Amino acid sequence: MSTDSVTSRDGTPIAYTRAGAGPAVVLVGGGLDDGAENAPLGAALARSFTVVNYARRGRAPSGDTAPYAVEREIDDLAALLAVVDGPAHLFGASSGGALALTAAAAGLPVGRVAVYEVPYFTDAGLRAAWASYVDELTALLAAGRPDEALAAFMRVAGSGPDDIAAARAAPVWPSLVTLAPTLAYDAACLGDGSVPAERLAAIRQPVLVATGADAEGLTFFHSAADALVAALPHGTRAVLSRPGHVADPEILAPVLRDFYVS
Repeated sequence: MSTDSVTSRDGTPIAYTRAGAGPAVVLVGGGLDDGAENAPLGAALARSFTVVNYARRGRAPSGDTAPYAVEREIDDLAALLAVVDGPAHLFGASSGGALALTAAAAGLPVGRVAVYEVPYFTDAGLRAAWASYVDELTALLAAGRPDEALAAFMRVAGSGPDDIAAARAAPVWPSLVTLAPTLAYDAACLGDGSVPAERLAAIRQPVLVATGADAEGLTFFHSAADALVAALPHGTRAVLSRPGHVADPEILAPVLRDFYVS
């Protein structure tokens, strides 16, 4: 596996690793992920593909350039696509799935697109809760309170006070606080939280929309996935055999492999 960086259109260095051989797949991480979360999936896919796994802007070792715009993240993906031969497939996890879909809709030269548990909301009450969270997140980050912004994200994701207290006591908490400002970037990728049907209608590539097995409290992922498939011209659904917002790579990788080569 090699580690390198590419310069995006606005001059931002975007760090990535490259492994394997064959058709290219670019992995797009979700919230609070600097590429580490997708690394096990990348290792599994590298048995069949050239896998590019990158740290999105604002997440070390990549750089950042103000002001943030989703269009700049699309430029980052365009720069990564330029380092591989031919069109690359995309895989986006969680909010990274929203970014991958947005990039495909914008016309980037990508092959097939697969996404996993994109947190859109078909329920009006959940969209209202999302809007409240985004307002709170914006205020906390503007006030220089990333610790509290991270706690707000955990609450909207379903964590209770005991969960947050335990997370704050964990050794990983300071590194997550460092990533907290990028939660605003994920929020921007998701917009108002509704499925962007008009934008999705522009995607001509086949798109696989995957979720984990049903789990208590997470059924909204399945509703969102069904709505995505309904809005996509060439969308298909897949449900893995196990639940989990971070999919087991040994279960997900064969599903992606079959989709990308079909």
